[in-house]
Amino acid sequence: MHILYFAWLRERTGKNSEELTLPANIGTPRELIAHLRGLGPGYAAAFADEKLIRCAVDQEFHALDAPFAEAREIAFFPPVTGG
Repeated sequence: MHILYFAWLRERTGKNSEELTLPANIGTPRELIAHLRGLGPGYAAAFADEKLIRCAVDQEFHALDAPFAEAREIAFFPPVTGG
């Protein structure tokens, strides 16, 4: 799975993106976040507060509990503001 990180998520993980093979028991963005937290302190810091995380699955906004089944890409980013 191709995973993208934006804004302060990118800064905290130290990565713009990465390819990960996910365990079979991960089927939602929330489950993926829990898995990512275990990859190291930068990931734990990036995903410490799920209320501040938004995601897109294959370039469409998704809730953190929505199943992503055959998705190829997941992007994580902070809430977007306009102005």
